[in-house]
Amino acid sequence: MKNLLSNFNKAFENKIRLGIMSILVVNDRYDFNSFKEILGVTDGNLASHLKYLENKMYITYEKTFESRKPKTTYSATQEGKIAFKKHLKAIEELLK
Repeated sequence: MKNLLSNFNKAFENKIRLGIMSILVVNDRYDFNSFKEILGVTDGNLASHLKYLENKMYITYEKTFESRKPKTTYSATQEGKIAFKKHLKAIEELLK
């Protein structure tokens, strides 16, 4: 049992970060406001979780402007996708 738990990634134990990565694994890019809406979180809460994943190098961001309004979009890095899939595999193995 200990080996199964060793493959869990603390970065994805939080439900908001789990949601962020789930969204980014199936979408190339996702914007801040869409995350906020689908996850039902505040600006500050979402920003702190995005920053955490960014510091882990699991996601990257790009800032652009649309009709003079700033827009920040996020995408999962290759490292982030691999780490997330490994975490999901550990969950699957634990459930077997």
